Amino acid sequence: MWYDRLPHLNAFLNLASLFLLLSGWVAIRRKRESMHARFMVSAFITSSLFLASYLLYHFNAGRKPYAGPEGLRQVYLVILLSHSVLAAIVPPLAIATLVLAVRKRHARHRRLARWTLPIWLYVSITGVMVYGFLYVL
Repeated sequence: MWYDRLPHLNAFLNLASLFLLLSGWVAIRRKRESMHARFMVSAFITSSLFLASYLLYHFNAGRKPYAGPEGLRQVYLVILLSHSVLAAIVPPLAIATLVLAVRKRHARHRRLARWTLPIWLYVSITGVMVYGFLYVL
């Protein structure tokens, strides 16, 4: 079916978000604020596209059971659980962080971004890992 290709797109979007987030972090460390903003807005858009594609896939395909090596099942479940819990909080964190930046509340933006970035990075990395467990192994 057409939606069977969406997990591959989703993994690509997760990986793209990861690189955009890291690029944005490097840009702000180098005091390149406008470049930082472009990378972070791009990461937000990419993650939003991921979420739409993810929901579209699961609406059409349902759930995908783990079929990899039995010895890795527990590792997969731990990664999946932590990924799922943290993935649920990334959208409100990312939106709040972005809104603070747009409103030029830089001190509050930085404080929240110190939590948002590592969680968002973890979700992006583990999203690619979950894809690997389900579609590569």
